[in-house]
Parts: sequence; C-alpha cells; structure tokens
Amino acid sequence: MKWLNLLIKYRLWLGIVFVALAIFTNMQAGFWPSFILYLVAAILIVGHFLFGPMRLIQSYMEEGDLEGSKKVLDSIWFPGLLIKPVRSVYYTLKGNLDMMNQDFDSAEKHLKKSNDLMNNSTLMQGQLKQAEGANKLQLGMLAIQKGDMRQGESYIRQAIRAGLPDNENNAAAYLQLCSIMMNKREFRAAKEFFRKAKSFKPTTPQIVDQIKQIEKYIARMPG
Repeated sequence: MKWLNLLIKYRLWLGIVFVALAIFTNMQAGFWPSFILYLVAAILIVGHFLFGPMRLIQSYMEEGDLEGSKKVLDSIWFPGLLIKPVRSVYYTLKGNLDMMNQDFDSAEKHLKKSNDLMNNSTLMQGQLKQAEGANKLQLGMLAIQKGDMRQGESYIRQAIRAGLPDNENNAAAYLQLCSIMMNKREFRAAKEFFRKAKSFKPTTPQIVDQIKQIEKYIARMPG
C-alpha cells in the first residue's frame, strides 16, 4: 500500500494543487467544469486535517525509528482538528515518545489528554476500548515510576477492567500489581497476581526476566 502512504504524506499539497487547478479551470471555463476539482481538493485538505498522517507512523514505530515518528507527529499543525479517536491516538503516541525520552511530565500530560478523549468518546468499543486499557496501563507505570503507588495501582486495575490488547500487556499489568502487593506485604494477593501474570506466557525478554526475578522470592513468601 505504498501508494496510499504517498497519498497520505502529500495529500495536503495535492489538495492545494487541485485548488489552483480548480481556480484556473473556473476562470477559463466556468464553475461546473471545475466542480470536480474543487471537490477533490476539499476531500484531500479536509481529510488531512481531520485524520492526519497517523498511518505513516506505524512503519517508523515498528522499525524503532523515533526521529521518523516524531517528524510525522510534528507535521500535525492543529491536533485539535483531528477527530476524537485519531486525536486520542495522537496524544498516546506523543506520550509514548515522551516516555522513551524520559520526559515523564510531558508524557503524563499527553497520556491524560488521550485518556480523557477516550472516556468522552461515544465509540468506546473494540480496538478503542483496548487502547483505553493500554493507555491506563502506561499511566499506571508512569505513576509508579514517579513514586505514586496508590495512583499507579488504581490506573492498572482500571486498565485490566477496560481490557488490554495482548498477552504481553496483561502480563505486565499483573506483574506490576504483584510488585505493589509485595511492597504492601499482602503476600496472598501478590502470589495470585504473579500466577495470573505467568498464565499469559509472555515472551518479551524484559517481562520474562522480571518473572524470573520475582520467582526467586515468591515461593518463600507466607500466605
């Protein structure tokens, strides 16, 4: 689908070209011969501002190209014009990039904006509902990193209730709850959350390593 990516990348400028052609045709032959050009221009320009170039970010994220992802996000001049689901994804991605750059205050601000948009959306079903869960999980991890264990636990429980998109996210969520319960010395709950985390059989090296580390201590816990 390279042609579609090219269209999305250049659709604003194509829209401007079609506007110029429409005006020229209008001056030379009248309005009706130029109508289709005006229509195509309107679709391209309105589509650019309502939907943005979010599709282009996927390949950059898969390749781990943070600079490429940032350039695409920075090309969105007016995020407030994006439709709500797309705007929510925009702020989630901004938050993710901020977290990778360890700018936690900015990450929290963007993730909360995304979360608010999801909560106010009338389309909270399917993938969008799962996106809400992943967003709350990130907010929970961020709160824990900032030392707010109570808020972190609240967000992670909300994430699990909302639903998470895959086994890796579910395992990460239950491992975080396990760690929180261990710190609170609620060992029975810690063991239960650890069992649930393992049941998802994660394969991400970081999560697998975390499971191995906790497993050294979990058997010795009372309860």
